[in-house]
Amino acid sequence: MNGHWKHILIKLSVALTVCIGLYGCQSVESKPDSSLYFALGEREGIQKIVDVFIFEIGENEEIIHHFEDTDIDRFREKQIEHVCVLTGGPCEYTGDDMIETHRGMNITEAEFNSLTNSLIKALDTVGVSVSDRNRLISIIAPMRGEVIYQ
Repeated sequence: MNGHWKHILIKLSVALTVCIGLYGCQSVESKPDSSLYFALGEREGIQKIVDVFIFEIGENEEIIHHFEDTDIDRFREKQIEHVCVLTGGPCEYTGDDMIETHRGMNITEAEFNSLTNSLIKALDTVGVSVSDRNRLISIIAPMRGEVIYQ
């Protein structure tokens, strides 16, 4: 694997780790309305979003260092599961607890916001409407306390 692709994969790992941090701990006791899941293009659409999100994380110098040791394939898989569950899809999240995942990372509020901006870029890139983008962000935003300053 050449250095360019390795760098991209490292960046993707960082993105996925952060994304898991964003999604991993939300309670899913009651199934959310599935309209956002369908609006995002179901599982295939979510996969595209996560793939672009991982790329965006890889391009984000402010946060990429958090993903240097991340298993990108696992991160991608868990992000897809989590977004699917959070948006009302027929999935099960099998990832780790968000607080435990981020313990010792000391992610700052600025880094969390930077990650959120990377997600917004990914959503815009794949053509998610502003309304649906805002719906997803409103689901993710409350998880910030499980991610920052852990």
